[in-house]
Order: sequence, then C-alpha cells, then structure tokens
Amino acid sequence: MKGTAASKYQPQYFLPPEGSGNWYDWTSQDRLMSAPIWCNVDLRDGNQALITPLSLEEKLTYFHFLLELGFKEIEVGFPAASETEYTFLRTLIEEKLIPDDVKIQVLTQSRAHIIEKTFESLRGAKQAIVHLYNSTSAVQREQVFRRSKEQIIAIAEEGAHTFVEYAQKMPETKFTFQYSPESFSGTEPEFALEICNKVIDIWKPTPDNPVIINLPATVEVSMPHVYAAQIAYMSANLNSRENVIISLHPHNDRGTGVAAAEMGMLAGADRIEGTLFGNGERTGNVDLITLALNLYSQGVDPELNIFDMPRIVETYEKTMDLPVPARHPYAGELVFAAFSGSHQDAIAKGMNWRADKRDAGEDMELWNVPYLPLDPADVSRRYDADVIRINSQSGKGGVSYILEQNFGYKLPKEMMADVGYLIKDISDKTHKELSPTEIHDAFVEEYVNIDKPISVIHADWRRKGEDTRALAEFSIDGEVISAEGEGNGSLDSLRAALDNACPSLEFSFVNYYQHALEDESSARAAAYVWIKDKDGKDIWGLGVHSDITMASVYALISAINKMKGK
Repeated sequence: MKGTAASKYQPQYFLPPEGSGNWYDWTSQDRLMSAPIWCNVDLRDGNQALITPLSLEEKLTYFHFLLELGFKEIEVGFPAASETEYTFLRTLIEEKLIPDDVKIQVLTQSRAHIIEKTFESLRGAKQAIVHLYNSTSAVQREQVFRRSKEQIIAIAEEGAHTFVEYAQKMPETKFTFQYSPESFSGTEPEFALEICNKVIDIWKPTPDNPVIINLPATVEVSMPHVYAAQIAYMSANLNSRENVIISLHPHNDRGTGVAAAEMGMLAGADRIEGTLFGNGERTGNVDLITLALNLYSQGVDPELNIFDMPRIVETYEKTMDLPVPARHPYAGELVFAAFSGSHQDAIAKGMNWRADKRDAGEDMELWNVPYLPLDPADVSRRYDADVIRINSQSGKGGVSYILEQNFGYKLPKEMMADVGYLIKDISDKTHKELSPTEIHDAFVEEYVNIDKPISVIHADWRRKGEDTRALAEFSIDGEVISAEGEGNGSLDSLRAALDNACPSLEFSFVNYYQHALEDESSARAAAYVWIKDKDGKDIWGLGVHSDITMASVYALISAINKMKGK
C-alpha cells in the first residue's frame, strides 16, 4: 500500500467547544497522588474477547481470584444476553459468594425487556452496580442507528426512568446506577455532556447514593491528551458533580490505553474499568496490572494485592488460555531481564552500591537502581533468575554478578573480562541462553583446580628466618618429581620449587587475590592467581580448598596448566 493512501483517514474525535475553558490545566500535575476506584471487567469484556468463553466453573474460579487480588467492584457480565452469565450471577447470589464489601456490576442496553431481565437477575443481591449504555458517537448515530441527537437522548432517558422504576420494586438491594455514552471518545463533548446531564437529572444522585458516569474510549481514536481534555470538560460541567463518580473505560486501539487512563485521572476521573493484562476485544482494554504498578513505582499504594506476579500470571494464563507476553510491563518473563552487557554491568554495580551502603549502616529504603524502575522482589521476582540473564549479548558484569550471587565467587576486576569472553563464546556457539548452573560448570572447568599436566601430590613448608622453604612432590606429565624452593611466603616458595622441578616453565607472577566462599567458619577459600606467559598474555587460575594455603597453590597450578594447555 502506498503512503499516499493515508489520505483516506482523518481525525474522528471532537475537542471541547471553543471558549468553554482551558481543558489542559491538568498537565501542570506531574503524577497521580492516589489510586482510583478499580472495577475489574475481565468477566465481561475479557470473556467476550475469548474464542471459547469461560464456563460457569471457570467464571467462579476467576471471580474468587479477583477477590484475592482485592477488587471491590467486579463486572460479572451481561446477564440478559447469555444464559451462562445469568446462571453465573444467580449462583453468586444464591450461594452467597459475594463478600459484603464487594459490589458486582452488570451491563444492560437501554431496552425495556433487557433492563427487566437484568434487574430480575439481581434479585437477592445486597448491593449492585447496574450499568446502562447506549451509543452516542457521530458515526454510530449516522451509520448504525440512523437516529437524531434528540432520538438518542430519548433512548437514554427512557432507560434511566426504567432503572428507577425497577429499583423501587427491589428495596432490599442497594443499587448504584451507572451510565455510559458508549463511544464517548467519538462523540461531540457538548452532546455527551447534554445526554449525561439528562440521565443525572433523572437519577438525582446524593452523597449517600452517587451516580457513576462512565466515559469510555470504546474506540481509541485520539492521542491520550485529547481524551483527557474531553474528561476535563465533562468533569467541569456535569450536573451535581460532587455526587457523580467519573469513570473511564479506555480501550487500546492505538496502544495508548494506559497513558489515556493516567491522563484521564489527572483530568478529573475517579474510577477505572479495565482488565488484567489488557485482555479485551480488538486490541484490548486498559491493563490494570500496568496501571496499578505504574502508581506503585511512583510511591502510590495501588490498594490491590498484585505482588505475587508469577502466581497471578500462572492463574490468568491457565484460566483465560492466553499468554502474558514475555516483555509485558512488570509481569512478563523477561521484563526485568537484562542481556545487554552494559545494562547488566550497570544493574550489578547498582545492586552492589546498595549493598555497600546498607553494610555501612545507611538507610536504603528508597529504590533507585539503573534500568530497574521497580524492585523485582516487590513482585516476587528473583534477581538471579529473572534480572541478569546470560547469552551472547551479555558482558563481564552480568556473568560476574551471576557467579557471585549464586556461587560466592567474587571475581577480581581484572579477571572479569576474561571470564565474560569465555561465557559469551559458549553462548554464541550454542545459540542459547545459559543458566547459572551452566555458567558455573563452564567457569569451574576453565579455571578451578586444574590438575593436568601438572599437579601437586604433597607440599610442606618450613620457616627459615624471614624466608619460607617449600618441600613439594609434583606429578608432571605423569612423572613424579620432588623439589624444594625458597621464597618470601608459601606461594612464592612453592613457585620456586616448581621452577626447580620444571625449568622449562616461562611465566611471570602478576597478582594474587583470595576470599572465603561461604560465611561459615569452616568455609572453603577461593584464591585467584594472575600470571603472564612469555608473550605477555594474561592467564588466570583459581583454587578452591578448605585451607587457604592449598587454595593458593591450586590457583597457581591451575594458571600454569592453562598456560601449558594454550
């Protein structure tokens, strides 16, 4: 398709009327300060999006799951349109499965017989939100309903009056009325305001019995700030605003549903309807998980129990039979994963910086780590398994972090590049990500306690003034050779003995490092020896032993064996 074909499209949204106010004042706020009223609509919008809708048993399981997550308003379906949804609602009511502090919500078109069946389905409920809607957008009025504005208003008014009539017949239930000008995002704001005010005037909200006006982006047709401007206009002009809860129901046709919801809240909305992970028809609804954790990452309590993310994802995928994408914000398997070397290095250094500050007694309650806007542990993700992931794109910092966090090896800074290239090469040749165990196994095979072609059979040391004499027995290419050597310490004297046993070795000693591998008093020691061969090439060996002296000996022998092997 040629680019010029874009001329067939033009904006389908409407801005508030000129001269009616500055509808962008909300942009002076840089963040949200509190959580909205949440209404989960997975059991209606999400269910409608499934190829195979949920069974009664699946709906019941999912309802209890939503209760565990802390939702206090849950839309349970369209009971007048589906026998399964009608039966589900009756089961919830008759088996007393709805907690007293939870409101169920049901949806109905503004048609008398559908409203009648909807109210009948709610008989016996302690409280419920009944949601009335009719489409108001210019394109729907013209193409689908072929009705005038006056006729569309009459539909809404008739439904509103019918609500009042049926609610009066059921005094045992506390009803909250909700109205949606469906396709609000494509409706002229002044017309949306007019029809909403007509409904508000019929329902006569009070502080104890507010009305919900839901303003859905049924089709996302504008940039998020335009939707927010429409919300700001409505908020400033709705009748009895102090007794009206403005609710948003953003869809995600442009992929900006979360941004539209956040801007809409800044512009005056009080409530959000959405689904877990954005499941919904077409491109989906606003994603409540992302929206809630966006708040949390800015220091606002989302007032939802959404912090065991692996379990939430598992339950959602099993019930809905839909995958959560690997890069889904906060919840995806790879969302915290860093494969890039520079990212891994920055994360590892950030985590170590925090550990050093904490060890020094500083308060590290505030989270601030490169590339991690949210602490993965807050959503039950593990640093070793979920954050630093190793493949051919990874660098020295990530590999070093894995070895330290999982196995206790604190690589000298000068050694990190050598180990990083080793692991990178393995991943590149195998074309796969390496697990911590695979990284450890490769590391040990390459560096630790290498005993061929040279090994130490026995070693003993004696002090001689300020010097140390080593008496050692070596196996060199299968031949046992005894030798002695003097030096300024255990390692230096053993090196001298080895020189005497094998004069052909040509290398220079550069440096030596050591640390305990575990915290216990009986911990093994890790020793690192850095040498250069006759051509000046850096070679590393690592020794691990319960005795630090023998660990250093094994490290030296490992380095020499690596040199001979190369």
